Amino acid sequence: MKALFAHGAKDLRLGDCEITGPGPGQVRVGLARGGICGSDLHYYNHGGFGTVRLREPMILGHEVSGHILETGAGVDGLSVGDLVAISPSRPCAHCEYCLRGLPNHCMNMRFYGSAMPFPHIQGAFRQEIVAEASQCVPATGLSPEQAAMAEPLAVCLHAVGRAGPMLGKRVLITGCGPIGILTILAARRAGAAEITATDITDKALDYARAAGADRALNTLADPDALTPDMAGKGRFDVLIECSGAQPALVSGIAALRPRGVIVQLGLSGDMSLPMMQITAKEIELRGSFRFHEEFATGVKLMQAGLIDVSALVTHRFALVDFADAFRIASDRSASMKVQLDFAG
Repeated sequence: MKALFAHGAKDLRLGDCEITGPGPGQVRVGLARGGICGSDLHYYNHGGFGTVRLREPMILGHEVSGHILETGAGVDGLSVGDLVAISPSRPCAHCEYCLRGLPNHCMNMRFYGSAMPFPHIQGAFRQEIVAEASQCVPATGLSPEQAAMAEPLAVCLHAVGRAGPMLGKRVLITGCGPIGILTILAARRAGAAEITATDITDKALDYARAAGADRALNTLADPDALTPDMAGKGRFDVLIECSGAQPALVSGIAALRPRGVIVQLGLSGDMSLPMMQITAKEIELRGSFRFHEEFATGVKLMQAGLIDVSALVTHRFALVDFADAFRIASDRSASMKVQLDFAG
C-alpha cells in the first residue's frame, strides 16, 4: 500500500505503508479523496511551521473520505461499501481536558498528520487506513469530494461557535482562502445579518461573493477599504480573522465596535496587537483551535443541503501526481481547494 510521506521541505515521496485488519471497534477504509490543507503546505514548503518541525518522515493529510472495506468486531451502524467522512481528531477521552468537555485540547491528542509530538502522528494520505468506527461519519448522499470537506468545515463551525450568538450580527471575515469561505457559509447559516469579507486577491473575493458575502473588499488594492467602518468607534460586532496576517487583525480591530468579539482562527505565528484599542473598546479576544463534535454537524449540514461546499474544490489530482497537486495548492492565484483522488 502506498502513502505520501513528507521527508522535509520540498521533499515528498510515495512510500510503502503497512496495514493490518481492523480490531474491535475499528474499520478499514479505502481512501477516496483527500484535501490538501494549509498545514500540509507548511510541511511541504517549509518542513513545518513555527517550532513544529519534521524530525522523521511523516504521512501527510487529514481531510479525507473513503469507503469502508472491512469492519471489526462490535461495529454497528457502518457497513462495507459505505462512504464515510473520517475525522482526524482522536482525543484520549481520559485526560483532564477531555473530562472537562474540551476534547480539542486533549493532552494526548492523536491528530492525523501532526509533527507536534515525536514520534509524529502519521496522517491519512494513504490508499487504505484503519480508523476507529467513532471517527467515521456516514456520508450518504454526498460525493467523496464533498465528504472530504467535512474537516475544514468543522474548523469553521467551531470558530463561529466560539464567537457566540450570531443572529443579527454584523460580521467581518478577513482572509478568503478555503477556511475564510467556509466561515462565510457557517456564519450565514448561524444567522449573521451582514457579512463583509476582505482579502488581497480579487479571485478569492469572487469566491466570497459567491458564498454570500454582502461586501468583498480588496485591502491590497484599497488599503483604506475599511476606513468607513471605523467611524464612531467601529461598526462590526464580530471579527473572525482567518488569514493569520497581522495587518488584517489590526485593521479589523479598528473596525470593531466596543465590546465586539474577535475570533482568531488563522495561524501564522505571534503578532503584535494594539492593546490600547482592545482595552479601551473592551474587546474580547478568543482563540479557535480545531474542533470535535462539529465534524458530524458539518456532514449533516452538507447532507441537508444547508451548506454547499462543491464550488470550493477547484482541482483534483491522482495520488501519483502529488507533485503537481502540491504545486497548484501552493499557488493561491491558481486554486482554492485541491484534492488528491486515491481511486484515480
